[in-house]
Amino acid sequence: MEPLQVNLQRIKSDILALAEIGRNQTDHGIYRMAFTDADMEGKRWLKSQIEDAGLPYRIDGAANVSTKIQGTEDGPEIMVGSHIDTVPCAGALDGTLGVIVGLECLRCISDAKISLKRTIELVAFSDEEGRFGGMFGSQSICGEINPEMLATMTDMNGVKLEDELRRHGLDPLDALDAARDPHSIGEYLELHIEQGPVLDRMGKSVGIVDEITGLFTWSVRFKGEANHAGTTPMEMRNDAFMGLADFAHEIPRILDENGSDRSRATIGKAQILPGATNTVPGLVEFSLDVRDTSDQVLEELATAFRKALSAIARRRSLIFEFQQKSFIAPVHCSKTMIESLQRQSDVLGLESNLMPSGAAHDAQIMGRMVPVGMIFVPSKGGQSHSPSEWTAWTDIEAGANLMLNTLIQLAS
Repeated sequence: MEPLQVNLQRIKSDILALAEIGRNQTDHGIYRMAFTDADMEGKRWLKSQIEDAGLPYRIDGAANVSTKIQGTEDGPEIMVGSHIDTVPCAGALDGTLGVIVGLECLRCISDAKISLKRTIELVAFSDEEGRFGGMFGSQSICGEINPEMLATMTDMNGVKLEDELRRHGLDPLDALDAARDPHSIGEYLELHIEQGPVLDRMGKSVGIVDEITGLFTWSVRFKGEANHAGTTPMEMRNDAFMGLADFAHEIPRILDENGSDRSRATIGKAQILPGATNTVPGLVEFSLDVRDTSDQVLEELATAFRKALSAIARRRSLIFEFQQKSFIAPVHCSKTMIESLQRQSDVLGLESNLMPSGAAHDAQIMGRMVPVGMIFVPSKGGQSHSPSEWTAWTDIEAGANLMLNTLIQLAS
């Protein structure tokens, strides 16, 4: 059978239409954070697109929106998905592209009246961007949500998840019923923008993900002694900021000695207290984000970072404290899925690149329960999480055709 082709114009129309929901006219960013009014409007828009395609619509207790094409045989289904919620001041593609392409694949199969043995289901997961501290939709489907979490999950402003759900007429405890039987899902496939510069610089239209990075984040504190900037000699200071400065310079060495070529470490946030221009800093608080695709490497990096922080604290006469704020284990994509994607890439004449994902995705949560695969398309300039985020339409079409024909092959 000749490869089926997606309707690129339909994809374009959907992307541009959804991008207007939550759009800020001042900075041109999209503000469709999970369970805001804009997010719920986006879910309603998706419902209308599903129904216009003549497909069944469903929303579960975690407000995951789904639809499916029923197969002729009973057995584990193939799930595709991503999310339509955004970070503040977002671009038009992160998450959204995977949902729209997934819907387009189902529309194409339905329009072509192709009979498949296996059911294909599309899911638009709630809160992948972690407004409430996790990936609520995919965690719910994987049975990782419990009543205590529902009662305590809050966003950065102290807004409770359960209050937001109730505000939209949803019962928080219904999220517990969103859990799926792992045996009912055979594979999970997700298409996503790369959110990095690799494919764009290589000039390749698609990436096939082999591993999804794990990560841990720490909140770190150096406690010293605040003192007068003019009267305290340099050699008599317990300067907390100098501890941070020393540690920042240690990061490349630690990655070289204990990490891999897929290791990343970032200090993305720091606060110097008391924060006066004429006062030696007595306290520094900062974040540390560390990523790698290997559990063992992450463990070795954690040990090396602790040792470095302790040594700096002793040398600078500081007190060092840290708290682990999050940990997500790495996930290896299914070899079978990778091989299927590579075969279809060859059939379509696409030059693909086997690569890791340095960002977390719903596929990472689903990968704890079922075999997963991921397709990447290039991000212009490697930019994401900003209004400048974009991917060429030709690359979107290539990734969408790869997903469509892989799904047909897997479901036939």
